[in-house]
Amino acid sequence: MSTTTNNTHTTWQLGDRTVRRLGYGAMQLAGPGVFGPPKDPEAARAVLRAAVAGGVDHIDTSDFYGPHVTNQLIREALHPYQDNLTIVTKIGARRDGQGNWLPALSREELTAAVHDNLRNLGLASLDVVNLRAMFSVHGPAEGSLEEPLAVLAGLREQGLVRHIGLSNVTAAQVREARRMVPIACVQNHYNLVHRGDDALIDTLAADGIAYVPFFPLGGFSPLQSDTLSQVAARLESTPMAVAIAWLLQRSPNILVIPGTSSVAHLRQNLAAASLVLPADAVAELDGIAAIA
Repeated sequence: MSTTTNNTHTTWQLGDRTVRRLGYGAMQLAGPGVFGPPKDPEAARAVLRAAVAGGVDHIDTSDFYGPHVTNQLIREALHPYQDNLTIVTKIGARRDGQGNWLPALSREELTAAVHDNLRNLGLASLDVVNLRAMFSVHGPAEGSLEEPLAVLAGLREQGLVRHIGLSNVTAAQVREARRMVPIACVQNHYNLVHRGDDALIDTLAADGIAYVPFFPLGGFSPLQSDTLSQVAARLESTPMAVAIAWLLQRSPNILVIPGTSSVAHLRQNLAAASLVLPADAVAELDGIAAIA
C-alpha cells in the first residue's frame, strides 16, 4: 500500500461538522493507567485551553477515562463551549474498582453511559458517540453490533446523540453497522507500525467517512523505530511529529488525535500539521510496517 504525499486536505467532515484534521485526545489527562484523577488537575485544564487556543476544534474523550475524570476536566476548562468545537465520546466499556476495562454493551449500560457523558460534559446532546466493540479487550473481534447499535440509534432518535461512530471494530462490523445507521467515523488502532486497517481506510475515504487512529504515536509505549528517528533527524524534526505528519499524509480522511498532558508536547504535536514529508521520506516510513 503506497502512501499519498498530498497534504493539502487540512479539514474533513465529521458528521455534519467540518473539522481540522489534527485534534486532541483527552485520555492522558486522567491518572496513571487512565484511572483516577491527574496529579495536577489545573495543568490538565491548561492543556485543554491551550489546545483550543491553538486551533483544535475536535476533542476525543470518554466517560470511562478516569472514569468521569476527563469529561469533568473538559467541562471545567472549556464550558460554555465554542460553537465550532466538536466533542467525540465513546461508550461500550466500563471500569471496575481496580481500573480493569470491562464490556458494557447492554441496553441499560449504554443508556446510562450516554447520560453520564451528557452530565459530566454539561451538554444536552452529544456531537458524536462511538460505540466501542468490547468483544475483546486487546483488539477487534468479530461479533454482531446489531443490538447495541439499535440502542444507540434509539438514543439518537431521542435527540441525545447527533452522530454515531464505531471503535475497535473489524471491517465486517463496519459493513454491518453501515447497513443499519449512518456512520460518522471509525476509530481503530493504527499508526506507522500497526497497518492492518489500510484497506478499510481507503474504503472509508472513498465514501467520505472519517477514520480516527487511536494510539497514533504508539500508545502507552511510544513508537520506537530507527528508521523513524533517522527520517526525523534528517528533516530536523522529532519522531512524534513525523509520525503525525505521516498519518495526515496517509489519507485525507484520517483525523489524528494525539494526546498529551503537557502544553509543551501539545504545541509540538500541533506544529506537525504543517510538516510535509518528501516522497523519499514517505517511502522509508512505509517500509517500517513490513519489518515490524
